[in-house]
Amino acid sequence: MTAQESVIGHDEAGRNRDLAKNNLIVQPNRVELVQAAAGMIAAASLISIDQRGAFNLALAGGSTPGPVYELLAADSEIDWSRCNIFWSDERCVPPDHAESNYRLVRETLLDRLPHAPALVARMEGELPPEKAARSYEQVIREILPAQESGIPRFDLVLLGLGDDGHTASLFPGSESLQITDRLVAADYVRKVDAFRLTLTYPLINAGRHVLILVSGASKADTLHSVLQGPPQPWKFPVQGVHPRSGQLRWLVDADAAQNIRQ
Repeated sequence: MTAQESVIGHDEAGRNRDLAKNNLIVQPNRVELVQAAAGMIAAASLISIDQRGAFNLALAGGSTPGPVYELLAADSEIDWSRCNIFWSDERCVPPDHAESNYRLVRETLLDRLPHAPALVARMEGELPPEKAARSYEQVIREILPAQESGIPRFDLVLLGLGDDGHTASLFPGSESLQITDRLVAADYVRKVDAFRLTLTYPLINAGRHVLILVSGASKADTLHSVLQGPPQPWKFPVQGVHPRSGQLRWLVDADAAQNIRQ
């Protein structure tokens, strides 16, 4: 796997959603999307460890990241002993539950590594939701360096896109979209009739790099609306993702990008 520093470089193009097309990287198929994603994450780890001595990474659940994690597990370039692994969201289930994002990462990445990461900080989905959210925020504040604003900063936040425009567990119309004074929220999501734990906009948008993976034709209409439609973040919460002083990249396959006008 080749480190792609030129792709993950330091710019602020993601600050304006109208420039999103300039952050869009289209891969011919899902296989090449997975390879590119793993390369970008590996490159970000090398840069972060070289510049700051550690790599603080928030991982996502879903079907697309699993193969990415499998590739990362086999990447000899990454010094996992200097990597602190977090999650961007979690279902309120025990860690061994089939729907647990932690379980996905454990099976596809953590169990395959020759050496354990420096830190694995999972969201404790088995706890009462509000308690779990506050506990996770405390862990983040203790581990991650804070900016002048007081908000901690991930080196990379990995996200996906749902058919309904949600990202992490920021769902359309949810109360967590309005939160500005918390880093982690516990929100009841009517669509799935369950509580979810999620990073909030202030923490996501503090990231040095935010990488959004989108795969499949089922996402094509939503992706078009998000990138080339009017701003409606209450309807398409992913539109609220715009790092203030970091870099946003959309990494998508051709099926997902088929409606994008160049």
